[in-house]
Amino acid sequence: MNGLTLAYIGDAYYELQIRDHLLNKGYTHVKQLHSKAIKYTSSIAQANIVQMMIDNNILLEDEINAYKRGRNNSTSGRKNVDGETYAKATGFESIIGYLYLEKNNRLDLIVNISINYIEKGDLQ
Repeated sequence: MNGLTLAYIGDAYYELQIRDHLLNKGYTHVKQLHSKAIKYTSSIAQANIVQMMIDNNILLEDEINAYKRGRNNSTSGRKNVDGETYAKATGFESIIGYLYLEKNNRLDLIVNISINYIEKGDLQ
């Protein structure tokens, strides 16, 4: 599949995992859930997560390939986000989509690393 198709399914899977995580933490009000979820799912958060994974050599070669395939090189970005950040975010979603479709056992690991990174407040 092409990278943007991987990003499409990866976005949906990651969003569902974040919603599940927040429900398990005891959040139940929809407005609160939405505002908390943005912390994990925004383009900026996803770009920071994938950059941390690259910098720390967490990603395997096939995951890096999925990342590269999924970077949307839109020059305008999206929703007040610059093009580079948006490209990294779609690349992150592509990794998630790739692992999901491959039924790869690293999927949960990558999602958990992402959640822990956000919760530790390591965003740059």
